[in-house]
Amino acid sequence: MGALIGAMFGLGCVLLAWRWLEPGWRPRPRARRQRRNRIDELLASAGVTGVAAWQVVLLCAAAFALGSLVLLAASGVPAIGVLFGLMAGSVPIAVLRGRAARRRREHGALWPDVVDHLTSAVRAGLSLPDALIQLGERGPEGLREPFSQFGRDYQSSGRFHQALDLLKDRLADPTGDRVVEALRIARDVGGGDLGRVLRSLAGFLRDDQRTRGEVEARQSWTVTGARLAVAAPWIVLLLMCFQSDVVRRYATTTGLIVLGGGAVACVVAYRLMIAIGRLPSEKRILA
Repeated sequence: MGALIGAMFGLGCVLLAWRWLEPGWRPRPRARRQRRNRIDELLASAGVTGVAAWQVVLLCAAAFALGSLVLLAASGVPAIGVLFGLMAGSVPIAVLRGRAARRRREHGALWPDVVDHLTSAVRAGLSLPDALIQLGERGPEGLREPFSQFGRDYQSSGRFHQALDLLKDRLADPTGDRVVEALRIARDVGGGDLGRVLRSLAGFLRDDQRTRGEVEARQSWTVTGARLAVAAPWIVLLLMCFQSDVVRRYATTTGLIVLGGGAVACVVAYRLMIAIGRLPSEKRILA
């Protein structure tokens, strides 16, 4: 039996070495690149500038280490320290997601007014670049800065499409993508019906915001209760860390099984709750 295991291990090493030494083959860091792109997209959606993806990862690692050390010192049980360290390490990502969701809701309430301003400017005879630049001065307060930067980009380079691409990156918003692409097409092929399209888009956005607001108001109590139910056992465990004679029981094999099973159950339940209660979200266009 030992010889068979050794032979299988050697065969696996040979296959791996053969694959690595094959001419023209290079490992594809696909998963790593996808994770990096997701963090960059999350930073853009949250409106955070001047922060790189590696800095977010470093902050998560520091939070994990700090949380693990603090809980290990308080409880004396390594498993509890690791579990609470994982929770602490996920806090920066949770904060960014919360900020991105809040920013998306705030912008969602402003986009109908933005489209109305564009419609009025187009009907008044302004060109598309001038109409967009005007939003930096007279548009809704929460979206003036991206359009002000669009004006500076366009005036410095004179390239409308390049300025639109930079505007999309700053907005990082599905609704903004639709408006920008509609303006791009109108610029390229002529937009005789642009005013009618923008008015229809404004009406659709208002209907969508009204419906989404009603649904979110109805489900807020349910979502809050589900989150509290998931967090309650860990709050109790955190309080138990100050009772050394009780928390020491989790250092045994049975205690580790209970902690691991509880952590898996909470993660699965929370993910199911998020999946069931999640409202359909728009995807970005050509982002």
